[in-house]
Amino acid sequence: MKIVIINYGAGNIQSIKFAIERLGYTAILSDDPEEIKAADKVIFPGVGEASSAMTKLKESGLDVLIPELKQPVLGICLGMQLMCNSTEEGNTEGLRIFDVDVVRFNNEVKVPQIGWNQIRGFKSSIFEGVEEDSYIYLVHSFYAPICEETVCETDYGVNYSSGLQKDNFYGTQFHPEKSSDVGEKILENFLKLRK
Repeated sequence: MKIVIINYGAGNIQSIKFAIERLGYTAILSDDPEEIKAADKVIFPGVGEASSAMTKLKESGLDVLIPELKQPVLGICLGMQLMCNSTEEGNTEGLRIFDVDVVRFNNEVKVPQIGWNQIRGFKSSIFEGVEEDSYIYLVHSFYAPICEETVCETDYGVNYSSGLQKDNFYGTQFHPEKSSDVGEKILENFLKLRK
């Protein structure tokens, strides 16, 4: 199986690569459109600021390529947020895969949310075998509100989407690669998806 982690200069991609290797798979890092198109599974990571990340995607044409992919694609953290219509972070236009706008947490909670929180309300096969209220690891100041494509929820002052899915596109606000056994199970479920 060919697994490609999109390398566009905006992700902690080594930890994702190591997590995949721990599951017995091999992943390559690439920003080559042909290589990405030829992959069986694509992982779209993201750490950092939305507008500069989107600029990098546009410079390489990946902003056009990613929404056209037909194989399973997993957006992680900022990767998931960039797959939405837009984000308040830097007033950034997104890839419009998920029909929701990302907004900032209000000042009633500590921002960014850093650390462990719970996930529940599963509506996707990538959560198969994961117990409700399992703990996962998050680092973020912006969130996707609950919407039609929500497949997993977390509460942090507000109930929000910690997982999204539409067709072959999946997204997790949390970092599965840093979420211990629970994250490994979700990553493994994603890698075992049939096209």
